Amino acid sequence: MNLAAILLDIEGTTSSVSFVYDVLFPDARRQLAGYVAAQEAEVAPILDEVRSEAGQPGLTAAECADVLLRWMDEDRKAAPLKALQGMIWRDGYAAGRYRGHVFPDVAPALRRWAGRGLAIYIYSSGSVEAQKLLFGHSAAGDLTPLLSGHFDTRTGGKKEPSSYAAIARAVGLPPARILFLSDNPEELDAARAAGLRILGSIRPGNTYDLAAFPSVCAFDEVDEALAGTA
Repeated sequence: MNLAAILLDIEGTTSSVSFVYDVLFPDARRQLAGYVAAQEAEVAPILDEVRSEAGQPGLTAAECADVLLRWMDEDRKAAPLKALQGMIWRDGYAAGRYRGHVFPDVAPALRRWAGRGLAIYIYSSGSVEAQKLLFGHSAAGDLTPLLSGHFDTRTGGKKEPSSYAAIARAVGLPPARILFLSDNPEELDAARAAGLRILGSIRPGNTYDLAAFPSVCAFDEVDEALAGTA
């Protein structure tokens, strides 16, 4: 069955893990309390989600900020935290505090795949807004016109096969016509269980063992890895 779409992880796949953990997360931590205090009306729906998820409806805005910081320390994939981080990063990109990191082979590959008529989607634990910011303000320029859509953990956990089945339904394709690339073996297992094709991503700084998976070290190798499987 011919490939019709490519679904990409971000951290360790399109972009370095260090950019997320050494640049974006520290900036969000520095800005979070002040941002919540200054933008309380804008973030009110997010704070309501925090209260609900924490099971503490009486939390003040400042106490919600403390909860969010604790969730950051726990590396918790909480939707309200991801949403607020995305808002902070929006301001950071606009202010020029950083540009989105993508590996040098990413932009040429996206253009090549899009030129071949492949739909390209992103699936990351970071919010959809954060994804659009990274690719819209990347060091390689605005890459968002090459992307057909974005998915985050509101679709479901990245280690759950049901999430990949839901993505296949959302894009209107049989799972076997979608290729998923990630550096995380549990995500690859979940995608494979849902019927997607998979390739592991081996990048500088990645720590997962992908010996059990077909893998590539750069997007230049994806077409070669797929040769004869279409």
